[in-house]
Amino acid sequence: MSEYRTGLGWDAHRIAAGRPLILGGVTVPCEFGLEGHSDADVLSHAITDAILGAAALGDIGMHFPDSDPRWKGCDSLVFLRHAKDLVEEEGYRILNVDSTVILERPKLQYHRDAMRTRIAETLGIELDRVSVKFKTAEKVGPVGEGRSAESQAIVTLQKLGSGPFHEAGQ
Repeated sequence: MSEYRTGLGWDAHRIAAGRPLILGGVTVPCEFGLEGHSDADVLSHAITDAILGAAALGDIGMHFPDSDPRWKGCDSLVFLRHAKDLVEEEGYRILNVDSTVILERPKLQYHRDAMRTRIAETLGIELDRVSVKFKTAEKVGPVGEGRSAESQAIVTLQKLGSGPFHEAGQ
């Protein structure tokens, strides 16, 4: 029998004028972006944390602390690729990514395919294994008031070489 692991990721960033809005490695045309030490890509950050969590490898802050100047302005796909490499070193493969971006505006549906493609390419998985959804907060809380953005992600990993055939040396 195969071993499966599931990880949950979440991230939030304040909205900031004069910064690019980057989600899933895609720059979305908008008059604002998100504040953060790196490029503040909440989608990539949530997926990174979900991958790390599924393999019990900590969180994004452990691997890429905001106190380290090396990560200032960094492309968050670097973090995503690092998490993928770490879980592969531990003998896992990524089976599925399901994610949601919560942002009042702009409308993001026209950028879904580009985000899914960038994430799938970065993780080295098939496009049909990556889901990106969009929600608003219905004008409730900091996201609904247009002060921040959030993202949530869940990732499923499979341990390679686990199961009765592997254990029997086959």
